[in-house]
Amino acid sequence: MIQKIKTAVSTKINAIGLPILALLWVGFFWGTTWIASKEGVRYIPGIQMAAIRQFLAGALYIIYLLFTKSPWPKGKQWKTIVILAILNFTLSNGLSTAGVKYISSGLGAIIAAIFPIWVVIISYFRGEKIAKLAVTGVLICFSGVCIIFYEYLADFLKPDFQLGIILSVLATITWAFGTLYTKKKAASYNPYFSLGFQMFISSILLFAYNGATGISVSLSKIPMDTWLAIAYLVVVGSLITFTVFIYSLQHLPPELSSLYAYMNPVVAVLLGSIIFGESLSISIAIGGLVTLFGLYLVNKSLRKNRKKTNILIK
Repeated sequence: MIQKIKTAVSTKINAIGLPILALLWVGFFWGTTWIASKEGVRYIPGIQMAAIRQFLAGALYIIYLLFTKSPWPKGKQWKTIVILAILNFTLSNGLSTAGVKYISSGLGAIIAAIFPIWVVIISYFRGEKIAKLAVTGVLICFSGVCIIFYEYLADFLKPDFQLGIILSVLATITWAFGTLYTKKKAASYNPYFSLGFQMFISSILLFAYNGATGISVSLSKIPMDTWLAIAYLVVVGSLITFTVFIYSLQHLPPELSSLYAYMNPVVAVLLGSIIFGESLSISIAIGGLVTLFGLYLVNKSLRKNRKKTNILIK
């Protein structure tokens, strides 16, 4: 019986393709991290939760590097690591985690997905020529976001909601700068290798901010639900899924490997509605689909101009 089950599973995997299964894993489980973040920030500040998560995940990555005797970064590589740690993890991840405390997990995921728009805008102000397809995608994205926010017009009068939106949007801008910087260094430096160091360095900076502001909750007072959420983010969100993501990048063309970016918001919105009872209306559904279509056009334009890029990583 066990052998038959193994044979059936193996046949199914071979039929679907392990890289495709890896892509589906990333699309689903990175979507669930928004739910875990929302659960965690119910009891502690978002910056503190991001700091703990990144400290634990970063430490585990570094321990793995020590165990496997992998070569450490040298010389100017540390400059790249520190810059990416600040842009991608201290600012982007820290701000997005803090922002989801004040807005729904689904809305946070949708806002996070629009960062390619900032890539286009930043590139334009840097003097790069922007393709018509990218401009069309940006306009469609903006239309979709307007449709989504129609549902939240009354909430814009609430200071907490305003703060959540501002933090989430700032997170997408810093991530856009980080991805552009990653692209600049990609030819001579492997950004994946530095992931653990980026997380660990960012956690030190976030802990320092928590200490300076005095907003932290005592570790002994953090409830078990929050620790479970952090454990899920560290193990599933940071360690397992990022490894699976790298595998999918190595075995799938960019057109397929980037599809996870469109799955994440859908998963977050649906699970947010089921678990937290977050709003799921026609305007959110239509606006989300319009936004994702616009993002598809933007990313398609970016891929046309770059044979190899890391802009879709999130």
